[in-house]
Amino acid sequence: MLARSAEALFAGLIDYAGLFPPAALSMEEAVRNYEAYRRGEHAWMLGRFVVTAQRLEELSVILRPGEAEGSPSILPGDPSASPGLRMTGLSVLGIHPDADTIEVKACNADEVAAIAERTAGKTVYIELTDLSLLDAVAEHRLRAKLRTGGVTADAFPAAEAIANFIRACGERGVAFKATAGLHHPVRCVKALTYEADAPRGTMHGFVNVFMAAALPVRAEEILLEADPRAFAFDDDAASWRGNRVATETLRDVRQRFAISFGSCSFEEPVADLKELGWL
Repeated sequence: MLARSAEALFAGLIDYAGLFPPAALSMEEAVRNYEAYRRGEHAWMLGRFVVTAQRLEELSVILRPGEAEGSPSILPGDPSASPGLRMTGLSVLGIHPDADTIEVKACNADEVAAIAERTAGKTVYIELTDLSLLDAVAEHRLRAKLRTGGVTADAFPAAEAIANFIRACGERGVAFKATAGLHHPVRCVKALTYEADAPRGTMHGFVNVFMAAALPVRAEEILLEADPRAFAFDDDAASWRGNRVATETLRDVRQRFAISFGSCSFEEPVADLKELGWL
C-alpha cells in the first residue's frame, strides 16, 4: 500500500517534457503519451505538459476537436465548449499572452523586472544565470527554475550548487521547480541519453532533490546520497537516515515551495519507484 508520505512527495511531481531531449518526441507522440498518462494508474503524479511558445500553434491543431479523426484532447473538461487551444495544464517555455504558466530565462535584474511586467497575473518560473537574481525574483513574486542536468556530464551541477539554490530560495520565500536530468529517484550513474553508445555520468535523484528541499540544513548530504535504503516512507513521515519530515509538512513543502520537475520521461521515474517498492 502506498505510504501517505510517498503520496505527498510524488503527487503532481512530474511535468511531462517529452518534446525535449533526450526523448525529443514528435508533438503527436508526446500528446498521445500525456493523454495515456492522464488516464492511467499514476495520473495523480502527473503535472503539466511542457511546450515551447514557438510550438503552441502545432499543439493547438492537435487539441482542436474535429480537425483530425481520433485526435486526443489532453485538457480536462469538454473540448467542444472551447474551440481552439486552452492553456490549462500547460507550462510554456517563453512568454505567450494566453499561457497561465510560463518558464523563461533571465540574465539580470532588469530582465526579471521586464518579465514580471509582461506576465502580471501569471505563474512565472525564472531560470537563473546566478543566485544573485533571486532577490529580484522574490521582489516581483515570481518563482525560480533550477536546471539539474542535461545530455552531457558537464550539464549536471554539483550537489553544493543545488543545495545553495534550495536554501537561497527558502530564505527568500521563492518557490521553485527543477528541470532536466532527474529521470531516476536516487543519485546514480546511468546513460545520459537513450542511444546505445550513450555516455554515462552521475545523475541527481529527484527524491534526493525534493527531500533536500524538505530538509535544507542537510541538503548537500541528501543530494549526495546514492543508497535508496537511506530513504523511508510511512504514513506519518518520510525520512532520510532517521531525519524525519512529517507527511503534512512534506505536503506543504510540495505545494508552496518545491513544486515539480520537468522530465522527458514519465514512465522511467514511475518504473524506478515501483522497483524500489515506493509505489
